[in-house]
Amino acid sequence: MTKAKAGRILTLDGAPIAEHGKRSVRESLLQRFVHKIVSGELAEGSTLPNEAELTAEFEVSRTSLREAMQYLSALGMVRSRTRAGTSVLPRENWNYLDPLVLDAILSVGADENFYASLIDARQLLEPAAAAQAAAKATARQLYQISKAFEDMVEANSRDNEAWSRADLEFHTAIIDASGNWVYRQFATAIRAALLASFRLTNRASQSHEQAITKHHDVLEAIRMRRPEDAKFAMEQLIGVARSEINEALRRSKADVQ
Repeated sequence: MTKAKAGRILTLDGAPIAEHGKRSVRESLLQRFVHKIVSGELAEGSTLPNEAELTAEFEVSRTSLREAMQYLSALGMVRSRTRAGTSVLPRENWNYLDPLVLDAILSVGADENFYASLIDARQLLEPAAAAQAAAKATARQLYQISKAFEDMVEANSRDNEAWSRADLEFHTAIIDASGNWVYRQFATAIRAALLASFRLTNRASQSHEQAITKHHDVLEAIRMRRPEDAKFAMEQLIGVARSEINEALRRSKADVQ
């Protein structure tokens, strides 16, 4: 690990940032630990240095270090045992829905399993959310869905980032219109992951016209209050997204090789 300079702590890329009280020290320390674990710099199954070594290396107080370790433990990333020390847990224990963990995963490059799991979850939740939106959406919620779709049409292939953000807003507006608080929490928790997924699929998309058509099918089914049609249209849309993610990942592997 790179040692922090006196009176300063480092961001993930090693740049110094000012310490603005205990909170900024603790949060920056936690961010660094999460990143090092996710990136494999602190490998699964490895034992961390003792408390004295860590406080000296990161130049933080024992209180900040202990609070960071408590949070890492709550995330399922480390486990502390008397005499055995603190060890890094296997990734199947990690809380992937925590924003810090998601941000770290995306910053180091999410793998195929990450995107496959995301699509699987979307395939289960979003068709149901679309059906509920068709049955329950208010006029204001219908407007939000329509507005997001119009933003997608306006962006089209001319601006992939604007397209991706409008795509995200379209799907989150439908989830919000479902009225299901669990779906809403899911969308909020993984918003960054969803945006990364949309960026990936939109780069791989062979036809923006086809994408527009698929999204329009969902919109129209919701607007016309046809739950089963909305569910089916969303299933078809996410099926296309799955194919495009697989293609994007295939290309990425080919580029590396």
